[in-house]
Amino acid sequence: MIILAAVLILLFPHSLSAFLSLRPPTCMSPLHQHHQQQQRRQLIGSFGTSKHAEQQLIPTFLHMSKNPDGNDKAPQSQPKSRLEGNIREPSPQEISIMDDMITKLSNAKPYELPNAVSKAIRIVSSPRFFLRIAERVDTEQNPADKEKLIALAENLTATINAVVSTTQDKLDDRAKTVEDVVKAAAEPGSGDFMVPLSMERVDAMRAEMDKLDPETLDEGFLSTVDAWMNKSQQDGMDGMVGILQKVLQMYAGIAISRARLELMTNVGAAVAGKGQAEADQVLAEQEATGLKNSAAFMESLMKVDADLWDRELLGAFQSKDVKPKSIISEVQRTMEAVVLGLDNGSMAQRVQAEFLKELITRIEIVEKKV
Repeated sequence: MIILAAVLILLFPHSLSAFLSLRPPTCMSPLHQHHQQQQRRQLIGSFGTSKHAEQQLIPTFLHMSKNPDGNDKAPQSQPKSRLEGNIREPSPQEISIMDDMITKLSNAKPYELPNAVSKAIRIVSSPRFFLRIAERVDTEQNPADKEKLIALAENLTATINAVVSTTQDKLDDRAKTVEDVVKAAAEPGSGDFMVPLSMERVDAMRAEMDKLDPETLDEGFLSTVDAWMNKSQQDGMDGMVGILQKVLQMYAGIAISRARLELMTNVGAAVAGKGQAEADQVLAEQEATGLKNSAAFMESLMKVDADLWDRELLGAFQSKDVKPKSIISEVQRTMEAVVLGLDNGSMAQRVQAEFLKELITRIEIVEKKV
């Protein structure tokens, strides 16, 4: 749990968010519809070029929150990345995770470096990361380790440039994928976005997401969504930001559900290998503790719009089909088994971790109402 807390401390202050606080969206008048349609075309049309693809790799972190008075208002200044902008000194936990990444990269073979960098581009490309390498070089006593760190600093810049260059075409493809998902949120016929989205539009987006190849839902996909969210926020298009949040929520639910299924399959195969008696005992223990029901309910929540979580949780708790502690334990196991197994610093890890953290928060709130 200490490792889990340390990772979350690093992730959440700097992550793109699937649960931002926004001004409540309202339905549009015909004039607003026309204006919003023009904005939509401008937005969608502005993310398909290779020039912007490079910018998508290292976007500004989107950070919005409610004002102290509780009213949601547009931020007064341009949001900036705390990590990239060095607004504050990193915490000991953040330094520890950075050091772990630096050590692994310095020990990586040359041909492994591009893949490792591409999975954590937003962290390793930050000035603070390079500064930490320099600090390590100054304090390192072992000559061999010092040489490794110097070599890493020299190789990292070239590797980052190569990663950016070779992923431009891939990002263009991901931009088209994100565009297809976003277009599914538009009203048939008119092509306008009516926010809040109807359940029909949400279902259409999810159907579009379900059709995507699992390999498509990668760092390039998330980088593209992050860039679109930044652009939408800059243009004051809160409705579009909300739609892109839906995309992130759906991504997290799909990715976590697939990872849980793979994990359960592997565990089932391992249990089956021990013999039928051992397998029956494990299943009996799970049924006795209610894990089977909580696991099934967890899967259903991954496929439900996050706006409906409260309703689903309240119904399950009132009917006593699932106990709050049981589902919280299921979420925590998923966090430890799935999310912490992802590459540290990756956007996939940040989005999925925030998704599950929000679910735990909702469970705790609803539990108090029962």
